[in-house]
Amino acid sequence: MTTRRPAGRLVPAGLILLGAAPLAAGAAALSVSAADTGSAPPLPVLLHALAAAPYTLLGGLQFAPGLRARRPGWHRAAGRLLVVCGLAVALTGLWLAVAHAREDGPLLTGFRLAAGSLMAGSIVLAYAAIRRRDVARHRAWMARGFALGLGAGTQLILLASASAIAGPPDPFPTTLLTGSAWVINLAVAEWGVRRQRLTRPVS
Repeated sequence: MTTRRPAGRLVPAGLILLGAAPLAAGAAALSVSAADTGSAPPLPVLLHALAAAPYTLLGGLQFAPGLRARRPGWHRAAGRLLVVCGLAVALTGLWLAVAHAREDGPLLTGFRLAAGSLMAGSIVLAYAAIRRRDVARHRAWMARGFALGLGAGTQLILLASASAIAGPPDPFPTTLLTGSAWVINLAVAEWGVRRQRLTRPVS
């Protein structure tokens, strides 16, 4: 048991940090934009940012097995809020994809629409699974939805790394890196789901 405790703390902390970086960057950008224009951001943009903050924090904490075991009531209450916040993030993300489709181009818009739709669908399937008391499928779909929700964090890492290595990438490589971030996150989530199935078989 002692060998699992560090990982049980590092995973939630890493997930929260991964989500916190784009949140901080987005908050700074919104404040600068508001100061320059003298007007508040559009409501969907504000809702996207406000929902992403609790989604990142509570979602990361849900990956702490000790917390889930010690406080099942908290886990359920936080999970309900996660469903609401996650759907808000996904749906406002879809709105942003459509609103910026002309400037982003068809490929990036397609990536964003796919990620937002998959995220919303994963959360709905997770909720439906827990209503059937299918805990394994609930955890799997919530992990996938959360991974897609953290796409902005992985995008920040990929784009910053590309810029550090070869300078700011052109629009097309930027689009590919942006889309690959969601693929990477989803692949890692799927690996974790399958690994959990092997180490904890459902009876």
